[in-house]
Amino acid sequence: MESAEIRRRWLSFFEERGHTVVPSASLIADDPTLLLVPAGMVPFKPYFLGEVKPPFSRASSVQKCVRTPDIEEVGKTTRHGTFFQMCGNFSFGDYFKEGAIKLAWELLTTPVEHGGYGLEPEKLWITVYEQDDEAERIWRDVVGVPAERIQRLGMGPNFWSMGVPGPCGPCSEINYDRGPEFGVEGGPAVNDERYVEIWNLVFMQYERGEGSGKEDFPILGDLPAKNIDTGLGLERLAMILQGVQNMYETDTLKVVIDKATELTGVRYGANHESDVSLRVVADHMRTSVMLIGDGVTPGNEGRGYVLRRIMRRAVRNMRLLGATGPVVQDLVDTVIETMGEQYPELVTDRKRIETVALAEEAAFLKALRGGTNILDTAVTETKASGGTILSGDKAFLLHDTWGFPIDLTLEMAAEQGLSVDEDGFRRLMKEQRDRAKADAKAKKTGHADVTAYREIADTSGATQFTGYTNTEGETTVVGLLVNGVPSPAATEGDEVEVVLDRTPFYAEGGGQIADQGRIKLHSGAVIDIRDVQQPVPGVSVHKGSVQVGEVTVGATAYAAIDVRRRRAIARAHSATHLTHQALRDALGPTAAQAGSENQPGRFRFDFGSPNAVPGAVLTDVEQKINEVLSRELEVHAEVMPIDEAKRQGAIAEFGEKYGEQVRVVTIGDFSKELCGGTHVHNTAQLGLVKLLGESSIGSGVRRIEALVGVDAYNFLAKEHTVVAQLQELVKGRPEELPEKISSMLGKLKDAEKEIEKFRAEKVLQAAAGLVDSARDIRGVALVTGQVPDGTTADDLRKLVLDVRGRISGGRPAVVALFTTVNGKPLTVIATNEAARERGLKAGELVRTAAKTLGGGGGGKPDVAQGGGQNPEAVGEAIAAVERLVVETA
Repeated sequence: MESAEIRRRWLSFFEERGHTVVPSASLIADDPTLLLVPAGMVPFKPYFLGEVKPPFSRASSVQKCVRTPDIEEVGKTTRHGTFFQMCGNFSFGDYFKEGAIKLAWELLTTPVEHGGYGLEPEKLWITVYEQDDEAERIWRDVVGVPAERIQRLGMGPNFWSMGVPGPCGPCSEINYDRGPEFGVEGGPAVNDERYVEIWNLVFMQYERGEGSGKEDFPILGDLPAKNIDTGLGLERLAMILQGVQNMYETDTLKVVIDKATELTGVRYGANHESDVSLRVVADHMRTSVMLIGDGVTPGNEGRGYVLRRIMRRAVRNMRLLGATGPVVQDLVDTVIETMGEQYPELVTDRKRIETVALAEEAAFLKALRGGTNILDTAVTETKASGGTILSGDKAFLLHDTWGFPIDLTLEMAAEQGLSVDEDGFRRLMKEQRDRAKADAKAKKTGHADVTAYREIADTSGATQFTGYTNTEGETTVVGLLVNGVPSPAATEGDEVEVVLDRTPFYAEGGGQIADQGRIKLHSGAVIDIRDVQQPVPGVSVHKGSVQVGEVTVGATAYAAIDVRRRRAIARAHSATHLTHQALRDALGPTAAQAGSENQPGRFRFDFGSPNAVPGAVLTDVEQKINEVLSRELEVHAEVMPIDEAKRQGAIAEFGEKYGEQVRVVTIGDFSKELCGGTHVHNTAQLGLVKLLGESSIGSGVRRIEALVGVDAYNFLAKEHTVVAQLQELVKGRPEELPEKISSMLGKLKDAEKEIEKFRAEKVLQAAAGLVDSARDIRGVALVTGQVPDGTTADDLRKLVLDVRGRISGGRPAVVALFTTVNGKPLTVIATNEAARERGLKAGELVRTAAKTLGGGGGGKPDVAQGGGQNPEAVGEAIAAVERLVVETA
C-alpha cells in the first residue's frame, strides 16, 4: 500500500466516524518555543492547554513534522530521519480510553478490501502504563487481545506530559511483530527492533506539577475534561504494509535514493559509507522540499539555518559520492513527484521551490570554495602551534560568515586530523540565539510573563477589534500591567500595558506596524499608546505611559487612534499588495512574499528571487502600480472559508497560519490576498508609489523599499530640484544630462591619468640622485632620505624599489625613504638579496623606524611599510635605521 493511500484511508476512516478532518498545519510552528512542528499534536496544543476553546469535539489530521536533534545520526542508522508524517485522532472531552482503543484496533485490523490496513491481529502487541488497570482491561476484555500480548511498562515509555505543568496521562502503544528474523521473541519490553511501535494512544486524564525529567513530577489530580491524543507514524506503517526492512526502502524515500544512485553511479547496498551518504541525501532533500514548500528560506538563523544545514549536508554527501556538477534540480523534482499526490501544493509551487533550492546549492558551492580556504588556513595555524583542536570561534566564523554547518566543519577538520571545540562553538551560537530571542521576546511581551495575559484572556475573553470600521470608541479596561507585573491600578508616569474589552488599535501583525494614539478614562486619566502587540492569541496589549491621573482595572474609557498615521499605514499596506501582484505578473509565481513591513508613508517588501531584478523590470513594475492607482479601483474585504478563498485564487503568505475562516482583501480585478490588515477604500487614495530600489537580504530573497503618497511626492520633488541644479551646471536639458555628465566624467578620468603619469615620472626622476647619495656602511649601500610631502604610499613604494634596482654589482643595499601625508609620517624600506643574506630584513628595519615615529608597521623581508604620528621625528627615524644597519651588518 502506497503512502498516499495510507494517508487517504486514515482521514477517510475518522471522517466517517464523526471527526473533523484538519489539514496539516505549516511546518513553521505557530509557537514561540518551537522553530518547526515536531509532533502531530502541536497544532492542537492551545486546545489541550485550555488557551483556546476547540471548535470541534473530535478531529483527525496527518501532520507534517520535522525533528532535527539527532541530525548527525541520520543515515548512520535506518531509524533516524528528519521529516515524517504523524497521523493523529483527537478527542476533546468526547470519547476516552475505550473509544480510542476500539477505533485504533478497528482501523488496523479491518481487511484492506473493507477500508482498513489489514494487519494480522495476532502480530499486534500492546503496552500499557504499569498502573493503568483500566486500559489493560479494555484491551483484554473488550477488544480481545490475549493477556500474554499485553505488557505493562513504567513512566519512561508509557506516560506522557509536555515537560511542563499541565495535562498528562498514561499511554498505550500498539506494536507490530516483524518476525524472528528481527531478533528474539518476548514482546516490545524485550526487543523494540522486532516489535516496532506503530501507534501511541495518550490518555490525558491528569494534571501534573513542577518537576524535572520524564518521571520526577507530582500528579496534582484529575483534569476536568479528559482528552485523547494519538499518533501513528505513517512511515513506520508504510514499512510494514510495503514489506520492506526500514523506512528508507519505503516508496517516498527509495525513489530519491534511486535518483541519487543514477546521478552518482554508486549502487545502494554496495558499502556502508556510501549507503550512509545516500540515506542522508534522500532524507535531507525530502525535508528541504517540504520546508521550502511551507515558506522557509535558507539563512543563518532559526529555521532558515535548519534548512541551510540539511541542504548543505545533502549536497556535500552527493559530492562525497562522486557528483561533480549541480544535482539539486533532479533531486527536488523527484521529491515533488513522489510527495505531490499527498501535498498538491508542492506541484503548484514547483517553480518557487526549485528557485530557492537551486540558489542555495549555487551559494553553497561558492561558499565551499571560499570557506575551504579559511578552514585550511585555520588548520595550518592550529598545527603550526602544536594544537590538535580547531577553536570554537573559527568554527563559528565558518558558520556565521560562510554558512558551514558545524557537522561539515567537523568532517573536514577530521580529514585533516583535527577535532573541533564544539562546546566553544555551541556557546557562541547560544549567545547569538539568546540575543535574538531576548530582542524578539522584549518586542512581543515587554518581558512580562505570558501567563498574566492568559489569565486576562480566561477572565475577560478575547479583545474585540473594531478598527476596520472605527478609529475611536467606548471601551473598558479589563487588564493592567505596570512594569510587566499585573496591578489593579497605575498612576502618572507609570509604564503600563493595558488590555481593553474592545479596541480600534491595530496590533502589530501581518507586516503592519501597530497603531498609536490615546486612551482617555472617564475619570480624566490619559494614557499615551505607542505600541500594541498580541503576546497570546486574541489579546491586544496596549503599551504606553500614564500622562495624567490614575488608571484602574474596570474603568470605562474612550480609545482613539492617530487617524493621520493610520491612513498613511493603510496606504502603505495597500501599496504592498499592489507591488506583490505586479511583481508576480512580471517575474512569475516564484516572486512569492517572504515578509513585509508597512509604516506611515513607506513600506518594504521581501520576495523570492534567485537574482537581482533588472532596473527595466523594476521600472515596469512601478509604472503598472501607478496605472492601477489611476484606475480608481475599489478595495474591499470579506471573511470567507479558506477553501473558498483558495478557489477564488487569493494569495496566501508562506509560513502564515490561517484558520477555517479568513479575511480576503480584494483590489478591483487586480489583486486578491488573505490579509488581516487595514487598507484604503480606493486605489486613488494612494496618490503615488515610488520604488526606491531592490537589494539582496539573503539567499534567494530580495527586498524592495518604496514610498507612498506625500512621502513619494516629496522624494520626487527633491530629485527634481537636484536635476534642475545639474541642468544649470552643465547647461543642458534633462534628457541630455546622462550624456553630458558621462562625457565630463570621462574627461576627468583622462585628466587624472595624465596627472598620475606626470607625478610618477617626477618621483622616479629623483631615483638617480638618490642612488648617487648612497653611503657605504660596512659594505652595505644605504640610501635614506625624505621625499616631498604628499607623495602617496604607492608612489613612495615605486621609488624605493626603483632605487634598490639601480644599485648594481651584487652589492648589499638598503633603501629607506620617508614622506609626510596629511600630517602623518610614512616610510617604505626595501632590501636586496645580498643585504638579506647579511641579516638585514625590511620588516625589522620598518618596525624600528615606525617605533621612533610613534606608530607601527611591518611587511616581508624584502619590502615593508610603516607609519606614525610624529612627523618631526623623521630625522631620528633615519638615524635609528642607520644604527640598526651598523649593528647588523
